[in-house]
Amino acid sequence: MGRNPMRAAVTLCAAATLAVPLGTASAAPSAQPAAQSRQTAEPVVVDCAGQPEVRPGSYILACGDGNSRLVSLHWYRWDTEAAVGRGSNAVNDCDPYCAAGAFRSYPVTVRLDRPTASDGNAGERHFSRITLTYTDGRPDGAPRTVSYPLPG
Repeated sequence: MGRNPMRAAVTLCAAATLAVPLGTASAAPSAQPAAQSRQTAEPVVVDCAGQPEVRPGSYILACGDGNSRLVSLHWYRWDTEAAVGRGSNAVNDCDPYCAAGAFRSYPVTVRLDRPTASDGNAGERHFSRITLTYTDGRPDGAPRTVSYPLPG
């Protein structure tokens, strides 16, 4: 019975120590609505995990296997109608098969457009189409310009 007061004191000290970080963490959500309202003004691009992004530095095009992705993206336009940027399309050549293939990079201009209302988040809009224009070389069999629907 003599050890119970010591345990109680240790437990209270631990609880007090944890309460300080929790108190500051609970203050953070109050700042979040302002950030969300800013994001709703600009459409987002939805990634493979279903997460909205604005001006991502990279973006996976082939969600199933990751064999095509955009890297080193730099956006010079992102507004309510479209987003335009430059980067590289890193594509697995799958030679002799994808697991043993090598990634090759091709410079591209990227355009996101056709903003559409998001199902899961009222007020949020997402781009529903991506267009890649290869500016110097391109994967075998790929046209110079190609468009794909985007998840949303």
